[in-house]
Amino acid sequence: MTAPALQAGKATGTPGPADGTDRTRWGALRHELRAVHALVHRDLLRLSVQRVHTALMLLQPVLYLFVLGGGLAALIPNSSLGVGYQAYLFPGMLIMTVQAPAIVVGIRLITDRQSGYLRELLMAPVSRATLLLGSCAGGTLVSTVQGTVLLCLGGAVGLPYDPLLLALLLAAMILSAFTVTALSLLLAVSLDRPEIFQMLLGLVMMPLLFLSGGFFPLSNLPGWAHTLTVVNPLAYGVDLLRRCIALRVPHQAGAVGIEWSGRQPPALLEGGLLLAVGALALLWAARRFGRPD
Repeated sequence: MTAPALQAGKATGTPGPADGTDRTRWGALRHELRAVHALVHRDLLRLSVQRVHTALMLLQPVLYLFVLGGGLAALIPNSSLGVGYQAYLFPGMLIMTVQAPAIVVGIRLITDRQSGYLRELLMAPVSRATLLLGSCAGGTLVSTVQGTVLLCLGGAVGLPYDPLLLALLLAAMILSAFTVTALSLLLAVSLDRPEIFQMLLGLVMMPLLFLSGGFFPLSNLPGWAHTLTVVNPLAYGVDLLRRCIALRVPHQAGAVGIEWSGRQPPALLEGGLLLAVGALALLWAARRFGRPD
């Protein structure tokens, strides 16, 4: 376009090439964001409809917290943990509550592929990475909502309902939920059968929970197990929750968690590591998911 034409366009209010390109890009971004919003909305609708399923997912950590925790509280002295056993168990149960719906996201992706629903979803005029991001965002939000329900029971184990403490715990749960959801999606896009996915989870998830420090102090583990805790994302989630409690309620902090060469990493570094692992897992999953079938 010539200079007189550009000047005429400015005089009459007609957008030039740059303005048109910016509007096109903004329109495309809004289109992708609407797709993410639709997928998140779908997960929230599923959460509101499947109330029995949601209640059953919450039942296990509640039973662990009040039945197992209450029974062992009389056997485990507070001096060995620095806090009552139920209070010590609470961060681990928050992670257990968060990781269950996050894993379901991966199972649903595989079942959607088998049923043909995923193929219909891929026909939508949005990128595959956007669809995966929407699934991750929806799974993270649902996991956080379920974790918040258990968080409301913190007063029963001696935690105060301090707004700042609740905000810190909520932020730590969001980070943990995002990381576990992204790892679940990465595993799901690499497999094509839900049976294999569930078998791997059965072999991996329970050891990861026991090596997270949610049930007993990591210092009680043998030396070879400490290496596994350092690369366990659930251990960082549990430790971050416990560090958040220590900031506001020092007497409810509990035993020391993850250590690097005998020293605890900063809480911000633990949160950054969780975020980085989740982001890398999601990018890797998006790259694999973006390949044509």
